[in-house]
Amino acid sequence: MSDKVPKILALSSGGGHWVQLLRLRPAFEGCNVVYATVSEGYRPEVEGAEFRLIVDANRSNKLDLIRSAWSILRLMISERPDIVISTGAAPGFFAVRLGKILRVRTVWLDSVANAEELSMSGQKVGGSVDLWLTQWPHLADEKGPKCFGSVL
Repeated sequence: MSDKVPKILALSSGGGHWVQLLRLRPAFEGCNVVYATVSEGYRPEVEGAEFRLIVDANRSNKLDLIRSAWSILRLMISERPDIVISTGAAPGFFAVRLGKILRVRTVWLDSVANAEELSMSGQKVGGSVDLWLTQWPHLADEKGPKCFGSVL
């Protein structure tokens, strides 16, 4: 068994996705964590941890989607994480997809805000991640996300 401390890239877009990602911090104890998000204003929330900026994007601006994916690819190549975890949205989608290409273990936790159905990003990426989670028991199923409780 290796004594190597796992390196986690915890990445999300801003707002509720970021808040939800930060609620997972106790689960990362003992790991080397790099937090990445879309606003410099979030840096104080992870004081003492590594913090990186990525380009924000959403489906309404295709050029920003390309810029976001490129910024995340550069980040992943420079940081070389063992695990990528995201709570969404578009930047998280790119992080876990690129993670799979780079042979990194991936985790997707669908947004708590998506109580009636899975997020679009979650639906698109869920089948290709190593661990796909939802916080809503009625959205979990054998082929879809698993539910092990709530972050909130």
